[in-house]
Amino acid sequence: MIELVSEDRCIQCGLCVKVCPTNVFDTNEDGLPVIARQEDCQTCYMCEAYCPVDALFVAHHADEKVAVTEQDLIDRDLLGSWRAIIGFGSRGKVSMAANDTTPILRQARSGIARGE
Repeated sequence: MIELVSEDRCIQCGLCVKVCPTNVFDTNEDGLPVIARQEDCQTCYMCEAYCPVDALFVAHHADEKVAVTEQDLIDRDLLGSWRAIIGFGSRGKVSMAANDTTPILRQARSGIARGE
């Protein structure tokens, strides 16, 4: 379940808001995403995976809230850990969107269909 949005790290890009399939986030007047409907989180990790600056933490527990502090997550190197596990980026330097291979696959499929 989504547990934290780091105000210090967040760059207000809005990717987490856009990719969340259950509309967990709202955006405040400063453009910062806020957890508005935590109980709707499916623990799919999409928000954490797409965050280019490792500003989110999704706990592995889908059905219960977990008390966390940002400092504890930093000390334990857990902010952005999901992106590292799935191989996207080097801890905040490359976003999942930047590594999306879909356009390359479409181009290859198109070339195959044309007999190239």
